[in-house]
Amino acid sequence: MKSFAFVFPGQGSQAVGMLDAWGDHPAVVETLREASEALGEDIGALIKNGPKEELALTTNTQPVMLVAGVAAWRAWLAEGGATPSVVAGHSLGEYSALVASGVLTLAQAAPLVRFRAQAMQQAVPVGVGAMAAVLGMESGKVVAGCAEATASFGPGSTEIVEAVNFNDPVQTVIAGSKAAVDKACELLKANGAKRALLLPVSAPFHSSLMKPAAEALREKLASVTLAAPQIPVLNNIDVAVETDADRIRDALVRQAAGPVRWVESVQALKLRGVAAIIECGPGKVLAGMVKRIAPDLEAASVYDPATLADTRQSLAG
Repeated sequence: MKSFAFVFPGQGSQAVGMLDAWGDHPAVVETLREASEALGEDIGALIKNGPKEELALTTNTQPVMLVAGVAAWRAWLAEGGATPSVVAGHSLGEYSALVASGVLTLAQAAPLVRFRAQAMQQAVPVGVGAMAAVLGMESGKVVAGCAEATASFGPGSTEIVEAVNFNDPVQTVIAGSKAAVDKACELLKANGAKRALLLPVSAPFHSSLMKPAAEALREKLASVTLAAPQIPVLNNIDVAVETDADRIRDALVRQAAGPVRWVESVQALKLRGVAAIIECGPGKVLAGMVKRIAPDLEAASVYDPATLADTRQSLAG
């Protein structure tokens, strides 16, 4: 059996009907029941029927992506899938990784990510912040362009833009105030970026404008009991594995208003000796990033019974 890591996707991979292919798989049915009970609503109906606009609301997207990742994880175990040597998650996906590791129960995590989503949405009014994906430019130049755009508003200005998701060597997401993000897009394109596309999101996630959300999350997490990890969890903010509950809490707090260091995370997983990185949950976004960051690693996705079977077979080989 090859040594492998499981990684869990975050916002952006959601789709109406994304769990349909599992049919009545007992692990998926039980996951939906648990999450619905914890949230006080039928989360399965929301995932199955949408509408798309409802699913795209941050306060819904975060819980449904958590649930979808955990459902795929539990199905993997139920079908005899081996335990990965390490787990991680992209942004919100880190909460799915913590459930997989046993640090959080699903009943704890579902209301927690909904609270996180609400706090993020409330931190910056809709329309005040923005995010954009910058393509075809190495990240150092994107960071420099953001600093130049922020400085262009002069000293004392509240306009700010920062690099917040380091997704692959030439794809970086930026976030901040709308005017500063627009300015950065203009500068970065002039400086050689292939594209700079505004993203259809409702808040500038992972930027320093999310600090009020991070503080709200700190208060909330203080009352949440965390168990010892059963599988190492590599976090986004420090690209580190923590075992102490207070350090895990602190990393989650800082993650809300700090960058997702995904390129470094994949490189760190590789340094831990894994031969394959498996995306667990809807879509293939992270598997694609893995291939661009570390082409020598095997990358696959587990999002339905067929991909689960294929992945088990390839790992055994």
